Amino acid sequence: MKKKTIIIFFAIVFAFSAHAQYGEFLQGEFGFTVGAAHYFGDLNPGAAINRPKPALGIFYLKQFNNYLGMRVSAHYAQLGYSDIYSNNDFQKRRNLSFNTDIWELALHGDFNFFKFIPGDPDHAFTPFITIGAGIFTYNPYAYLEGRKVYLRPLGTEGQNINYKDASGNVRTTYGTMAFCFPIGIGIKYNINNKVNLSFQIIQRLTTTDYIDDVSTTYVGSDKFPPLPNGQPSDAQLLQDRSYETGSPIGIENRQRGWSKQKDQYIIAEVGLSFTFSDYHCPSATY
Repeated sequence: MKKKTIIIFFAIVFAFSAHAQYGEFLQGEFGFTVGAAHYFGDLNPGAAINRPKPALGIFYLKQFNNYLGMRVSAHYAQLGYSDIYSNNDFQKRRNLSFNTDIWELALHGDFNFFKFIPGDPDHAFTPFITIGAGIFTYNPYAYLEGRKVYLRPLGTEGQNINYKDASGNVRTTYGTMAFCFPIGIGIKYNINNKVNLSFQIIQRLTTTDYIDDVSTTYVGSDKFPPLPNGQPSDAQLLQDRSYETGSPIGIENRQRGWSKQKDQYIIAEVGLSFTFSDYHCPSATY
């Protein structure tokens, strides 16, 4: 459904651009953004906004006319969360945490609610909506005894040991790249005919449930072989950290995450852009 919505929206954008009246002008902008990112997922199921992390972006925008445009954006953001921030007793006992860097490239269709013309004080402000599709990379890690440990290579849910779940499915290693679908709103103000200021909040729906390395059930600590010296491996220690808050709870087939809902993240940011092609007065039509 999400993919169909995006395809339809882009089709409308291109249709409007192809049939724009003479005097509806192409305008290019290049800009950068700075703001905050936040994660929502298995460690933050209640969508609390209490641990924002920095986000930076650059973008190129081509306006097809005064209302419709297409934007290419690139973002770097940090995401992270921990069960210790939760008010839920189970999550506090579960005691999982993660951090990750996000690198994102996306294509957006923008729709201005008002006519927007740089240099025209009567059309210098507009709210807008945006919808798009993109790709991003992620690689979750946690800290164990002061060490930064990447979680994906460990296979904390049995991905590296050919583990079969209760349904008989073999768990495979998740990738470090996934699709995202940005949907959001914003406002835009033209300072002069060359400079624009904007603010936007854009939610990213994704196709992965492993931004936080948490998705399904525990496999049990006995499934992870110890180190040659007999000490527990990083995989065993990080798949179930409830031993740090009491007796271990990570028995086989017990719920660790909720795989039916994919992870998401949001970026709120302020942008500054520069117009590098001027608008011209439209020709009279009869």
